[in-house]
Amino acid sequence: MDSTALFNQLKAAEPFFLLAGPNVIESEAHVLKMAGYIKDITSKLGLQLVFKSSFDKANRTSSKSFRGPGLEEGLKILQKVKMTFDLPIVTDVHEASQCEPVGRVADIIQIPAFLCRQTDLLVAAAKTGKIVNIKKGQFCAPSVMVNSAEKVRLAGNQNVMVCERGTMFGYNDLIVDPRNLEWMREANCPVVADVTHSLQQPAGKKLDGGGVASGGLRELIPCIARTSVAVGVDGIFMEVHDDPLNAPVDGPTQWVGVFKSS
Repeated sequence: MDSTALFNQLKAAEPFFLLAGPNVIESEAHVLKMAGYIKDITSKLGLQLVFKSSFDKANRTSSKSFRGPGLEEGLKILQKVKMTFDLPIVTDVHEASQCEPVGRVADIIQIPAFLCRQTDLLVAAAKTGKIVNIKKGQFCAPSVMVNSAEKVRLAGNQNVMVCERGTMFGYNDLIVDPRNLEWMREANCPVVADVTHSLQQPAGKKLDGGGVASGGLRELIPCIARTSVAVGVDGIFMEVHDDPLNAPVDGPTQWVGVFKSS
């Protein structure tokens, strides 16, 4: 399926489409297991699924934190997921040079929230011809996404969507303002709600040996998800894990499921 066909399919999805998977690729075996479990659930529910996982978490709080397998190995694993389960793939990029190789595997290229205004990155993602999902910066008004989406379109790619992922509330907390889900419609494209990252508490968790990590409010994920669906978003983004308490990245904001093979 080419990008425009997939984009139109996602826009038409009812009640919404789902971007879901573990935050980061921990191993090939784990990602394949998670993809199989999630596809089984969404197939039973009749939901359009795009599988998500990251090959490199370049914006971790600490330089000592796990980042993932890297570009080359990570793309090989995501390609295997794609072929094994016949699933479209979404993954994030942090540098313009990553867009071309990522575009050979991913169906949706995701722009991290911290980088939502980076013109060169947006243009490089757009030029792959793949769908571009732009996360709204925690520091941005929803109106900023109008300009970010327009940068993608002016680069020749009409297949763009924008994603709400919370707004900074003080130093170590985020809030979700449901009004943003409506105001972001001004970008004239599908609106996605990230119902897991939006419950982060950035650098809000002190570590025993010194330093900080991000905490989160996992128990509120269903609340934010129901709110977003009630407002009428086109898609839901959520990170899920079979053992989030032991996940190497963003454990406090990954939803836990009791998965069983079909």
